[in-house]
Amino acid sequence: MAGPMIIAGGRFIAAAALTALIAAITIALLNLIGPDWARFAPASCTGTRCFCEMPRTGAALLQPANSISSFGYVFAGLLMIMLAWSRDWISGFPPLAASILGAAAIIVGIGSVLLHATLTLWGQFFDVLGMYLISGFFLVSALAKWQRIPDRRAMIYYVLLCAGLVTILYALPEVRRWLFSVVLVAAIILELVFARPLRPQIRTGYYVAGLIANIVALMIWNLDQNGQFCAPGSLLQGHAIWHSLGAVALWFAFLYYRSERPIT
Repeated sequence: MAGPMIIAGGRFIAAAALTALIAAITIALLNLIGPDWARFAPASCTGTRCFCEMPRTGAALLQPANSISSFGYVFAGLLMIMLAWSRDWISGFPPLAASILGAAAIIVGIGSVLLHATLTLWGQFFDVLGMYLISGFFLVSALAKWQRIPDRRAMIYYVLLCAGLVTILYALPEVRRWLFSVVLVAAIILELVFARPLRPQIRTGYYVAGLIANIVALMIWNLDQNGQFCAPGSLLQGHAIWHSLGAVALWFAFLYYRSERPIT
């Protein structure tokens, strides 16, 4: 019993160390590019409200709490990839698919850092890109299971879907949030109604836990966005909590997919 626990702890420490390294590199690069973010086109949210946290003018990270909390996604994604390629991986969820989900989580985290650190339009682009990669993965995963689409063809569908979403994001950035919501809701419906019954011995409780975490996160997001849970100069930010709960929700999604048993 001690052996597996030591191995799991080692992966946890390795993922944490890699996350710290990626954070250090990202912040170093931002220091090289910035901190004069005003020379870039501003994010579209600056016309209304870019969340509660007060931007630190002249800093490499305009919103430090919202930026640093985003690395929770990176940690979760790295741990997913490490587990997917471990020797003790026994799941109907292919290691390649698990790695794609992990990579998408990493991109979500780094994209979120780029938005909150710079409040620029290009930072916003990378932030939403990660969200589309995640929602697209959920949608194609459910569709592939339901329609028994082979992995290679599902990969093509995933690339095409993400390319279409990114094209819309580039051409019409103002529709980014509702488009993400449409894809995500469609993915949830397809998964729970059509795909889940076809996944052997799947643990639906993980999926429900992820949905609950996301619902709570969304409530906090709204309170932060509307200024109801807001202390602009504090390092305790509602949006940072949203990031943390979002990473937890992604981890529960990973546990859900991993719990599927191989067909024997």
